[in-house]
Amino acid sequence: MVIKEREDYALSRTQEVDYNSPIYVQLREAVRSKIEEGEYAPGTAIPSEHELMSIYGINRSTVRNAIDELVKEGLLKRIQGKGVYVLKQIERDLEVLGGFTQTMAEKEVRSTKKILQKGQRRAGKKYASIFEIDEREMLYYIKRLDYADGEPIAIEEIFIPYTLVPNVEEIDLSVFQMFDIYKFYRINPMRAWQTLDLARLTQADSRLIDINKEQTVFLFACTTYDEDDRVIEYSKSYTRVDKCNFTVHFHNERKV
Repeated sequence: MVIKEREDYALSRTQEVDYNSPIYVQLREAVRSKIEEGEYAPGTAIPSEHELMSIYGINRSTVRNAIDELVKEGLLKRIQGKGVYVLKQIERDLEVLGGFTQTMAEKEVRSTKKILQKGQRRAGKKYASIFEIDEREMLYYIKRLDYADGEPIAIEEIFIPYTLVPNVEEIDLSVFQMFDIYKFYRINPMRAWQTLDLARLTQADSRLIDINKEQTVFLFACTTYDEDDRVIEYSKSYTRVDKCNFTVHFHNERKV
């Protein structure tokens, strides 16, 4: 058996469906395609289970399995008594140098921050190597929880050589962005090297961003340099996979 829509709900001609796949997988990919093409827009409800059963001529358990898969992926969210809604994802451009607040503003997303921890700590072997300083030198450490439209989306850790930002404790980090603080100290961020990996959080940190301990998160690690090619910041952002996607632009540099 393969799923077929009624003519008035025809599949996109560009969509490829593997008709050898289980029925729930075919439905999952059909719904995913409609989300990606904008037919099911962020913030709107998809057809009800009964409607999907009628559209595709399949049973309720198959529909529920397909929707459950997309809920787990973070594309959909069940709202008790209202239905299943398409979630808005935040896109990060890995080529653009900018902080969390700036990125959210560009995406027209309301952002807030909660400082979880801040203070001084010794560099130690790992961070001494990153900043090319002595292991005994002090770093200023910030751990914060980032919110997008009121929902926890990431835990961020920021490390800065304390000699670059002395007395930074006096600055209200809930008001000023890191780029503002750099301006205060006449530090000019010029470029950054960013890597992307997958990681798991501790149970306590998982609770902070409202995910299960077994779920993976995106780990964005970023090393920022100033105009003198000096490392001025190293940060790690543990970001919910279901709330963020990213883009990378590739350029074909031709030699004349």
